[in-house]
This record gives sequence, C-alpha cells and structure tokens, in this order.
Amino acid sequence: MTTTRRRSAVAGLRHRSLDVPAISSRNWQRPPRWFTAAMAADVVLDMGWGRLVFGQTFVDQRDVVDALRAEENGERDIAMYVRDPQVLVGLAPHELFLDPSITFRLPLNRYRAPRDRNPDVFVRMVRDRAELEEVNRIYATCGMVTSDADVMWANHRTRTFTYLVAEDTRTHEIVGTVTGVDHVLAFGDPDGGTSLWCLAADPQAAPRGVGEALVRVLAERYVARGRAVLDLSVIHDNEGAIALYRRLGFRPAPPVVVKRKNPINRPLFSPQPEGLSGLNPYARIIADEALRRGVRVEVTDGPSGEMRLTCAGRSLLTRESLSELTSAVAMSRCDDKRVTRRLLAARGVRVPRAVELGADPLQDDEGLAACEELVVATGPVVVKPARGEQGKGITVGVAGGEELRRAVAEAASHCPDVLVEELVRGQDLRIVVIDHAVVAAAIRRPAAVRGNGTDDIRTLVARQGRRREAATHGESSIPLDETTENVVADAGYAMDDVLPRGERLEVRRTANLHTGGTIDDVTDDLHPDLVEAAMSASRAIGIPVTGIDLLVPDVSGPDHVVIEANERPGLANHAPRPTAQRFLDLLFPETRGFTGSAQRY
Repeated sequence: MTTTRRRSAVAGLRHRSLDVPAISSRNWQRPPRWFTAAMAADVVLDMGWGRLVFGQTFVDQRDVVDALRAEENGERDIAMYVRDPQVLVGLAPHELFLDPSITFRLPLNRYRAPRDRNPDVFVRMVRDRAELEEVNRIYATCGMVTSDADVMWANHRTRTFTYLVAEDTRTHEIVGTVTGVDHVLAFGDPDGGTSLWCLAADPQAAPRGVGEALVRVLAERYVARGRAVLDLSVIHDNEGAIALYRRLGFRPAPPVVVKRKNPINRPLFSPQPEGLSGLNPYARIIADEALRRGVRVEVTDGPSGEMRLTCAGRSLLTRESLSELTSAVAMSRCDDKRVTRRLLAARGVRVPRAVELGADPLQDDEGLAACEELVVATGPVVVKPARGEQGKGITVGVAGGEELRRAVAEAASHCPDVLVEELVRGQDLRIVVIDHAVVAAAIRRPAAVRGNGTDDIRTLVARQGRRREAATHGESSIPLDETTENVVADAGYAMDDVLPRGERLEVRRTANLHTGGTIDDVTDDLHPDLVEAAMSASRAIGIPVTGIDLLVPDVSGPDHVVIEANERPGLANHAPRPTAQRFLDLLFPETRGFTGSAQRY
C-alpha cells in the first residue's frame, strides 16, 4: 500500500484516492514524509509582478519569512498553501499579514464544458513578446500591478506557466488575459494542483463573457493534463468575480494567502482615512499614491473629490487634479474658452478660427452674420458654451441657418456666452501636462458599439453604457437620448435595427469620456511639435496641471490646432502613465523618487 501511495505522489497526474491526505486542504497538519518525498523544496516562482512562495514546499516557517523579506520594491509577493498561517504571521507580526481574500477551488474531474462557445471571444496562447505588452496594458487599465515582460516571456517558454489571451473575433484585438501555474511541473505537487492568476479583461473594449472564456480554457488545458484541482485567490468583496467563479463550479477552499506589509498592500492591512472609499476614481488615484508615499490624506468633501494632503508639516488642498498651486487667474483662463484661445494665439499656438457671440447671442445679429460667413469660408462649425465641461451644450457639424440658431440656443442654455469655431477634422487628442512637462497623451474616441448580428442598437448601447459605468465607477455612461438617436440616424440606422456582426457604430458625436467615450494611449507616438504646443499652452495660461485638447490628423505628424485647456484633467484615465506620481512630485517634491508605487513604468 505504501508503494502505491508513493507512486501516486511521484506521478502526481491522476486523481487521488480519498484516503490519501491532501496537503493544500489541511494547512494545520504536516503531511507524512513519504507523501512529499518527490516534492521540490523551498519553491519560489518569479511571476514578473512579484513571486509566488509555495508554502507547502517549506519545512521551516522561518524560511518562508525570509523568502517574503526578499520581496523587491514595487512588487507584490504572495505566499500560499502555508502550513499554520497564523503561526507564520506570528513569527513576524510587524512584517506579515493574512490577506483578506478567499481561495476558491475547482475540482477538475467535475468540470463540464459549455454547450455553446462565445462567438465573440477566441482564447489562445500568447504568441510573441509584443503581446505581453498588451497584457501589461490590460493590467494597468484594470489597476493591477504590471509585470516584467522579459520574465513573463521566459516563463512562457516553459510548460510550468500558461499565458492565455482573449481575442475579440470581430476586431482581432487582445481584450483579456489570464495566467496559469502547473504545480506538478513546478515542484512535483502530490496534490496534482494548478492555480489561476491575474484574470483581467479590458474594461473599455472587452465583449461580454471574456472572463468566463479565459477561465474555461485554462481549466480545460489542465483537465487534459490530468490535473486534480484549479485554485485561485480573490479579494473577499469582489462580488462580480466571486459570482463568476461560483457559476463555473468553484467552491471556497482552506488555503490562506500571506503577504508582506508593503506600500502596495497598505489598503489591505492598514486602516484607511475616513471617506476614502467614497472618492471617485480621479481623486482616489491621487489619494492612493499619496498614502504609498506616506503623505497624510484627509478627505474634506468626498462627493467633490476634495482632500487635504499633508507631508513634513506642509498641507495642500486638492480637488482631484486641481490644487492650491493652481491660481484663480489660471483657473479662470481655462474656464473661459474665449480667453484660452486668445492667450494661446498670442503665444503663437495654433487655434481654430472663431466668432465670439455677445451676452444675448440670439440677438447678436452682427455676430450671427459673422458665424454665417465662417460657415461659408470653412464649412460646418462647432457651437459651444464659452464656459462648461463634459461636452455639455456642444453641437458639432452645424451648417448655418436655422440649425445654427438652434445650436446657439442650446449652448446659451448652459452659458450666456457662446463661441462658434471652425470644424477642424481630425483625432481628438488630450495631452496631460504637469509642471510644464508632458506626462501622458491619449486619443479620445466617441462612444461606439460593435454589432453581434443578434441584438438591436438600443440593446447594444444600453449594455455598453452599463459596462462603461461599471468600469469607471459611475463616471462614464452612454445616454440613451435624442443626441444618440440622431447620431445613429445620421449613420443610416434606427435604434431598433440589428447591427451586423463586427460592424462598429459611433453613437455620440463628441469624444467625451463622461458620455461613454474611450481613450487610446499615444504618449510614445507624439510628434515633437505637439509636445511643444502643449507645453507652450500650459505656460501661456500659467497653470501647473492641465489637460490640453487638440485636433490632429495624425499624432505622429506636426499638424494640429488647440481647442481648449482643462484645469482639472482626469489623471485616472491615462493608466499606465505616471500621472498621479508626477502630480505628487509637483505637490511634494521631497517625496520624488519614491519606489513603493503600485505600478512599474
């Protein structure tokens, strides 16, 4: 009987008999030596974002402590399957903590494949190193710790690691990823175990069912290898993920995760400032970076994103990316688009041709006549309130006549002062400038849906709106309003029409993120003239933090016009660019160079 049990432990490829003890199910009990005789000792795997410390391979708990102490700055090591985790934490209570996560386990002999596959998603192995950069992009977009692509690529070339990506079959873009680790190949696990890590889907582009498709394909690969279980760890309040795992047959399991008390993990083991959880993403990204640096955070008004940040006896009030370092004059210059364009034009920055209408714009006959002349000279125009944000009151593509008067009336309902500009065709480019240096740039695209050949446009818009709202914590959604219906009608569709599979349809005219717009990072592709224009604009306005909006035919070319400047750009929109880091550098230069950031750049 002993020989049979030893053979099972060595092979590790068959589902075990119920009378064989399972290491990972009994973290309070040391397994018999014969059961672990073929298992490697003191196993630590480098994942690129941190290391996995397999506790069941360690005999001495102090060696687990030493392994966690070797954690690199900016990374997140994880110890799992630790024997007597409470004892381990007791050996170094000031350094370690029990992670508030739940381990879920899928017995692979009970897994059942779905009857129908998701036609919009194709899951496959990573093909080249460049795709791992896409994986990192998704990590960053989801607020996860990014990984060393070289480490991932080296891991990928072994069978111990499985890096899967999900491809949108309609666009062939990578929209999701998951990583698997085969414990049998890693250290000869007698439990026949495997584990799932870093499940992520692009919140802007992924179709429905990406997460489920990734989990299923990973499970099926390990079923084919004859493995026994698939484990994963999920934070206790991630209700959406937990619901998915339960639906797929995962159930809670005994293993506990132990982590080191580091700046990345601080929210998991340290009391958070009162009101922190109520902050929107644009304020929260700043608060999180401040806390990592040891800057005190006091939420003074959660709904508006206002905080007091204190470091070394100096305090500054911030409202998202607007701080006391921005003067009232600079803020007023951004607030009034007419003033902005005049200041920029005087500095030699290119701006569109425009007409400024008086305080009662519909009665400004001379101004309206000038607008008609502008239409004749340049073609359709843009009508916008001189003051305002989030794209409210803006009408694009106005051809003159009665249409012009309606657009002016709409703009005037938001602000009595109205600006009419030539419509410059091109991509909507936002450049974030902090301390007069470019930190991030992104092309902003209007809200759009992609057809699946089954659902009507109204359903697609509502679904995409819910996804955007969930991904941005309520900051972005697609309105089902008259504007959306008009844009759809201009494209030749009705809201009840079924959009052909794979066809992309823009449903808003402006690329505003609050109305469902999306962004694509182009920081590395900017032409030097665009960089110089953005920095010149920030200096002309005299503002330390700003989002400069341009229209460009191509980000790699010099042609552009600057259309406005925003005094409170949303820093959270530009992950993985270090916008929050540079903002804290500006506020508290003494913390510059801090190495405990949750993301690597």
